[in-house]
Amino acid sequence: MIVSVVSMPEGVVASAPVSEARERLAASHFLLVDIGLPKETSPGERPVSDELGLEAEGLTWLGREGESVRAEYLGDRAGFVVPVIEGSRLGHVHVFVTERHLVTVHRGPIGVIESLIAQLPHERPSDAVATLFLLLEEALESFHRSAVQALLEVEDLEDEMFQQRNPQQVHRLSLLRRHAALLHHALLPYAEAADETLARRMMSGSVREERQRLTREYQRNMRLALTSIESLQDAARRAFASYSSLVSGEQNGVINRLAIVSTIFLPLTFLTGFFGMNFSYMTNELESRSVFWLLAVGLQTVVLFIALFVLHRSRLWRRLRDDNGAPDAADER
Repeated sequence: MIVSVVSMPEGVVASAPVSEARERLAASHFLLVDIGLPKETSPGERPVSDELGLEAEGLTWLGREGESVRAEYLGDRAGFVVPVIEGSRLGHVHVFVTERHLVTVHRGPIGVIESLIAQLPHERPSDAVATLFLLLEEALESFHRSAVQALLEVEDLEDEMFQQRNPQQVHRLSLLRRHAALLHHALLPYAEAADETLARRMMSGSVREERQRLTREYQRNMRLALTSIESLQDAARRAFASYSSLVSGEQNGVINRLAIVSTIFLPLTFLTGFFGMNFSYMTNELESRSVFWLLAVGLQTVVLFIALFVLHRSRLWRRLRDDNGAPDAADER
């Protein structure tokens, strides 16, 4: 267990044993205590609330591995389990806040906490609740930053596809789409819980104007983060559709080439089929070169003229010509 005690509002950080952090929580009027736990729960690990002397607060969930997202107010205190994004990994920060102190608990290093502690000497928040909103903003920023970075990767992949398509692009797109789903599924339940809690708190009528402003700004940033994630999901779907369109276009090109080859060999197929028939007329009469060419070329010419006549009379030819000329006419307009 790594315990960091931050004296507020100066933002002075000091490492301390958990016993000292417990004493300072009982005596100080403005304090931030951050506790880093091992990534995995060790056998016989005591609850963090007991270590800090907060067992009376009903914080059995504080620091517990696998705890779901949480956002709840309990009178003059509040508890949160806030999702954060660390690279491609999803983490959670457990938060307990009162008017006097703020306690954060997490497993493994969390960049959001490090960023928050680095901001404190410059931001100098007025109380523990203002510090809480700084932490929540940092957590939302981790989602927004990850979504924007992934969105840029999707757009770069889409540009590469139109230059040269390869199967690795599909694999990378599938990973980015899965990352977008992770962001959405992690943030949305927390956003719904936080909105409900904050709305109920705002309706109580006892919230100061400064905290109302912080709440509105936080809700705006929450909507911005969700919008960024939804944009990433839309971009991933569009990129997959573009890839499918490119594959379909290549398949159509192959089919067209096969059709051209088939058209070239169709007359030859007709000739071999026609002169391979075992009728007595074919064997007895086709003894001169002139008769051979007359039947070979003449029959195909007659069939061609009949086909053109049928197309002209049924107006299919004019319809095909109008369809081909339609885009040019639209461009002239």
